[in-house]
Amino acid sequence: DVDLSLVMDKPGDLTVTSTDDEKLVHAAWMKSNRICLLSMRRTILDCLKSGLPTDCTAKELMTAISERYHVSSNADIGSLMQVLFNMKYDGNGGVRDYLF
Repeated sequence: DVDLSLVMDKPGDLTVTSTDDEKLVHAAWMKSNRICLLSMRRTILDCLKSGLPTDCTAKELMTAISERYHVSSNADIGSLMQVLFNMKYDGNGGVRDYLF
C-alpha cells in the first residue's frame, strides 16, 4: 500500500456524492503519497533539495529528480571528458600505467 501513489494516478477530488469505496481509495492514496514524500525528502541531501518542487505528488517528485539527475549526469560526463582531453604524459613510466 505504500507505493500506491507511485503506481496509481491521483484520484479525483471527493464530492458529496462520492461512494465509500472512492473515499477509501482516496484516503489510502493520500496516506501513501504523504509517506512516499516524507521518505524521499528525508533521504535526499539538503544541498540537493533546493531545486526540487515542494508542493507536488510523489510521482511528480520522482519525475523531477530523474530530470535533474539526467542533466547533472551530462555535466559529469562533460567534466570527465575535459579532464581526459587535458591529460598530458610526463614521460615517467609506461603510457598504459599513466592511463589506468
